[in-house]
Amino acid sequence: MTALGKARPHADGMAVASFVLGLVGTLVLNLVLGPCALILGGLALARGTTRRGRALLGLALGVADLLLLVFLVTADGTVSWHIPG
Repeated sequence: MTALGKARPHADGMAVASFVLGLVGTLVLNLVLGPCALILGGLALARGTTRRGRALLGLALGVADLLLLVFLVTADGTVSWHIPG
C-alpha cells in the first residue's frame, strides 16, 4: 500500500472529527471546538479525503461556531449560552 493509501483513512477520520467537533461546538466550547473543526476539515481536504462533504460541513460548522461566539459576545458580553428568566 502506498503512503497515499495509508493517509486516506486518516483523512477520512479527520473529516468526521471536523464535522462532530463543529456540531458539538455550536452548543459548548465554541471558542475551542470551532477552530479545531476548521483545522481538521482543512487538513482532511488537503489530504484527499473521500468524505469531502463531511469535511466541508465541518468547515461550515467551524465558521458558524466562531460567528456564534461573536454574536454572544456582542449581545451580552459573555462567551456562554444562558436562558434569561
